[in-house]
Amino acid sequence: MALSLPGFLRRGPQPLLGIDISSSSVKLVELSAGAKTGLRIERYAIEPIEQGAVVDGNIENPEKVSDAIIRAVKRSGARSRSAALALPSSAVISKRIMLPAGLIEEDYDMQVESEASQYIPFSIEEVNLDYQILGMAAQSTEDVEIMLVASRKEKVEDRVAVAEMAGLQPMVIDVEPFAARIAIDHMSSFMPNHGEGLILAVFNIGQSNTSLTVVLDGQTIFERDQAFGGQILTREIMRLYGLTFEESEQKKRAGELPDNYAAELLVPFVEQATVEAARALQFFFTSTPYSRVDRIILAGGCAVTPGLAESIADRSRVPTEIMSPFQGMEVASTIRERQFRLDAPALMVGCGLAMRRFDK
Repeated sequence: MALSLPGFLRRGPQPLLGIDISSSSVKLVELSAGAKTGLRIERYAIEPIEQGAVVDGNIENPEKVSDAIIRAVKRSGARSRSAALALPSSAVISKRIMLPAGLIEEDYDMQVESEASQYIPFSIEEVNLDYQILGMAAQSTEDVEIMLVASRKEKVEDRVAVAEMAGLQPMVIDVEPFAARIAIDHMSSFMPNHGEGLILAVFNIGQSNTSLTVVLDGQTIFERDQAFGGQILTREIMRLYGLTFEESEQKKRAGELPDNYAAELLVPFVEQATVEAARALQFFFTSTPYSRVDRIILAGGCAVTPGLAESIADRSRVPTEIMSPFQGMEVASTIRERQFRLDAPALMVGCGLAMRRFDK
């Protein structure tokens, strides 16, 4: 699903750049059809954004964000100028509704707009609105279940503006959890029996936020966001070693910190992250009918934090792995494999956005 742009969104087989804008970086992914497999990753790039340019999902400094996009396009070598971007869940209102089955598209458009006015706390003229028919309703053979999504136009226009400032043409505006689900569904298709019957808990641990998505048989059964992320460790590095934020990030990723870093900062951070994950899972158990998860998957820039996957597995007693959204894909020869393995977990949303190219 994606929010309609002026003139409605257009999808097709043309090259499409997945552009994921977070509080710390721009991540670019481009996919193509594989020669031996269904998909091939052609190129990707991760470019840092100046601190404060994006705050709580809001673009506060469009010039800095567009500069990061330009750098990502240049670094990746991408020639396409068509882009798919995403809004954070905090900028979106989503609601499942029931409507009569068998209506024509125009009737659904009118019915959805009428229903939307009940759930949106501002004028319908102020929003971009889209919907997707999910299938027949479980409770009725005469109704279909529809996912309705709306966002303030200004939020959509902010994403469109920074893309256009970077010389790109926005073709799709998606929603981050939906884009992530595309990548999750792709990954789960490689599990035994295509993941059927497995309850998968996916933690996307970013710079300032961690989101938990629990999936069962292609359906999201639980979602939760919490204010925890890698910047906690970065700020401790700044404090202990007198570095700038950018220096701390660079040395953390490169593993260039003093010998006491692991004992004094890394181990406490891993323990804190493990506790946060345990709390989120406990909240899932107490607020849903489910009492288990079968596999924990770590995504986001913090997923590769040394010792984190092992710590969560020990605490939860659930098999835990670091996500690669590109499982089963061919990899272009120009991509450096070792660095790609480290970066892949952070590219989940970008990968899902790039897969919009292949929407039927």
